Amino acid sequence: MSNKLVFDYSKSCGFFEQCELEKISSEVKTAHEMLNQKSGAGSEYTGWLDLPHKYDRAEFEKIREAAQRIRDNSDVLIVIGIGGSYLGARAAVEMLSHPFYNCLPFGKGKRTGIFFAGNNLSSAYIKGIIDIIKDKDISINVISKSGTTTEPAIAFRIFREYVEKKYGREGARERIYVTTDKSSGALKRLADAEGYESFVIPDDVGGRYSVLTPVGLLPIAASGADIGKIMNGAADACDEYMNPDIKTNQCYQYAALRNILYRKGKLIEILANYEPSLHYFAEWWKQLYGESEGKDNKGIYPSAVDFTTDLHSMGQFIQEGSRNIFETVINIEKSKQEIVIGRDKEDIDGLNYLENKTLDFVNKKALQGTLFAHVDGGVPNLMLNVPEISDYYFGQMVYFFEKACGISGYLLGVNPFNQPGVEKYKRNMFALLGKSGYEKEREALLKRINFEQK
Repeated sequence: MSNKLVFDYSKSCGFFEQCELEKISSEVKTAHEMLNQKSGAGSEYTGWLDLPHKYDRAEFEKIREAAQRIRDNSDVLIVIGIGGSYLGARAAVEMLSHPFYNCLPFGKGKRTGIFFAGNNLSSAYIKGIIDIIKDKDISINVISKSGTTTEPAIAFRIFREYVEKKYGREGARERIYVTTDKSSGALKRLADAEGYESFVIPDDVGGRYSVLTPVGLLPIAASGADIGKIMNGAADACDEYMNPDIKTNQCYQYAALRNILYRKGKLIEILANYEPSLHYFAEWWKQLYGESEGKDNKGIYPSAVDFTTDLHSMGQFIQEGSRNIFETVINIEKSKQEIVIGRDKEDIDGLNYLENKTLDFVNKKALQGTLFAHVDGGVPNLMLNVPEISDYYFGQMVYFFEKACGISGYLLGVNPFNQPGVEKYKRNMFALLGKSGYEKEREALLKRINFEQK
């Protein structure tokens, strides 16, 4: 087993010529220079690039201390954020914790349950959290650059009122942690006025690239994960993927092959995993690539499946549906747990041929069988082999996909660090809600609604 990630594209070689990889290498070197010399579009948001080596050590220790306080005095931490303000943290918590971490007994000084809010507008969801935290000691980590993003702002208003009623305004101050802009914004002003402990979202790191900043690190640390090992993994990946030579840089190979396949009409990438704990890692990946590349009427559509579960729902389409897809498989080489299949005297289920085999052995054979079936069905497969699920390899995986995303975006010809399109729905929503300053939009939308209802 290797001590680093290994990218394998052997199951896609039949879908492109080797000369195409050589031909795109010059584009990759140009993209490398644009990214690392900060000369490309959106370069003001590339602070994540050398973050694993140059993060603020003093704030890092402050994060650890705050996380320990949360673990000591809180049964539950409510993490309030949306998009990049929560997906990276949730990916880490889900991947590195017990599969049912919130179902296990938790309490002060033992383990702290982590619940995520502010990522939707469902009253049933919020009420569900309130039901769960009844009679429990809680802390809040609200994460927002501005403090005015609708979903987390509403959730914070609700839960802030909850903790102030439970502990009083003074007591609430000791249980509210704010991650926001260093100098401006509504949340920063509130934190300063109330005296909440605050952590900084770096100006040069966009939300979807922010998991290795206080945005992700505080809730991850509160869950019990070792954020030092996460940063070590990211730092090693940072060094590993610095060489612009596509022959040796496996991160750049992934970025290049995505674009080669895209140019051949493979418009949809499916990220597949065989471990349920990677579900939210895939959700983080979807935002990273969807928001980075989906613009200017371009982009590979990122989707994800959890195998073997989704083989019984999406398997048919992947095998024989539209041939505009390719797969990237995350393979965890060593399972966290081993369960051995026993022998049944009657063998009614016909499974005695698996006697003394481990469940992970069966899972790996399902992976191999699916891989061959999908390739034979016309679906190129890329694979990222991960030695095991650990804090260290989580850091490596994050950096691998972030670096590849920057390179891939430049190969695609877009700015991979902005997201102008997400503002459109917000303007419409604000107008329909009657927010001041959106009167013209409101009038136009109401006319459309009235017309459609006739």
